Amino acid sequence: MLTVSSLNVYYDSIHALKDVSFEVHEGEIVTLIGANGAGKTSILHTISGLLRPKSGKIVFLGREIQSVEAHDILKMGLAQVPEGRRIFASMTVLENLEMGAFARNDKEGIAEDMEKVFTSFPRLKERRKQLAGTLSGGEQQMLATGRALMSSPKLLMMDEPSMGLSPILVSEIFDIITSINKQGTTVLLVEQNARMALSIADRAYVLETGKIVMTGQAKELLGNEQVKNAYLGN
Repeated sequence: MLTVSSLNVYYDSIHALKDVSFEVHEGEIVTLIGANGAGKTSILHTISGLLRPKSGKIVFLGREIQSVEAHDILKMGLAQVPEGRRIFASMTVLENLEMGAFARNDKEGIAEDMEKVFTSFPRLKERRKQLAGTLSGGEQQMLATGRALMSSPKLLMMDEPSMGLSPILVSEIFDIITSINKQGTTVLLVEQNARMALSIADRAYVLETGKIVMTGQAKELLGNEQVKNAYLGN
């Protein structure tokens, strides 16, 4: 579904991503793990069209997208849940969700997807007329996820969904990610909580200072001593 090949990204003279290559297959949950500053968010922003690579290729559903505008990438079926949620605080929950469908014109499909979001996130239905900025952190994460799902993505990219949440809410958010995947949406997950990410993912890539240094089945990496020592707090 997604192939990233020899991706190089710079911030002025800083070489942020160095020959990064990886794949995401249809139906998978693939996670990118690594420390702060490893380049995880830069990868997602480059795939989304928010950053332009110096070199390398990004192929989504058979089409090169490294030069495609961000809004056109969204229309192709690739959506991102940004780090820090970035909800529209002064708009209602319902208005935020409607914004997620701004590129669509299939009214029946939009209504169906709205009901799916409300089924997955009952609290959003309860608070649909409430200003988004008054929601709790966990509810805002649900809203950011629901907003992305309203674009009807084939591939959903999630950037640090557990950030700032209590352990109970972290568990709930990861249950939701698993449920979204089981309903047919492929997921590319960037997450600092490596243990939780590896526990739900099919495959994983480990990123260090802009380079992928390890890859494998997620369950195998959970038991890898190097990964344990570096990322799992052992």
